[in-house]
Amino acid sequence: MAASQAGTRLPPIPLDGRLRSLGGFEIDAARIGAANLSGIHLDDDLVATMVDDRGRWAQARIELHDGRAHRLLPIAAGPLRDGAGRPLPRGRSADAESITRLPDGTWLVGYERWHRIRAYRQLDGPGAYVDAPPGLDRAPINGGLEGLTLLADGRLLALTEELPAPGQPALRQGWIGRPGRWMPVAWQPEPGFVPTDVAGLPDGGALVLERRFTWLTGFAARVAVLPAAMLRAAREGSVLRGETVLRLDGDPLPAENWEGVAAARHGGRTIVALVADDNGSAIQRSLMLLFEWRG
Repeated sequence: MAASQAGTRLPPIPLDGRLRSLGGFEIDAARIGAANLSGIHLDDDLVATMVDDRGRWAQARIELHDGRAHRLLPIAAGPLRDGAGRPLPRGRSADAESITRLPDGTWLVGYERWHRIRAYRQLDGPGAYVDAPPGLDRAPINGGLEGLTLLADGRLLALTEELPAPGQPALRQGWIGRPGRWMPVAWQPEPGFVPTDVAGLPDGGALVLERRFTWLTGFAARVAVLPAAMLRAAREGSVLRGETVLRLDGDPLPAENWEGVAAARHGGRTIVALVADDNGSAIQRSLMLLFEWRG
């Protein structure tokens, strides 16, 4: 494995199915400028913009060679800020869990513990409040807005980790729409799993990342595809379901605390990135895995 400026390159892993492994990186938090990565956005130039649960953001450029992960080059990093431009204090107000970008360039960052969405014209600038989905304030303190993404049709899809849909404890509350015009929907996770992020696909569909943790079995994760037709047909109260396209349970992909997923069109291919939060633990790893979507 070869060292890169922000981590160590990982080789591709042979896979069957609709996601082809392109390798990845074990991330050096000190070099990239953020730790405990919990959300990621990927643009068409393969610039990854990430947030962590300690109130920081970081950007790094992914370089491919022969179509595979080659180098992860840090670009910039800094603290997320409040409406007056002051760095958010560590703790309840700084737990960033999701990030997406609007067509006009505005960044939206979803937070939990103190459940809210902030809008940033620039990531190193002040963050203004935007209208969060109604009912988000009822989410458990550590089970809020884990997934937030821009869909191809211009709407947003938001998913919570632990907020049950009304009257349906096995489902998770979500919304489709935009600030001020949110439509409630529900997500059906695989039993034992919870959603940790969502990424819009160029064809109008979405990928949903889910995680499971037990003290007996440790971490496992799955990626499910949500068809574009289902999203287009969604109405208030619709239950969204996805088909599993990838499992990360240690055989052969690493079983870590997978918290972020993003997708972008690059060089005629759809590239998917996953990031794992190491929780600051010496026995976990901060990873980024790259795939080509062949759906």
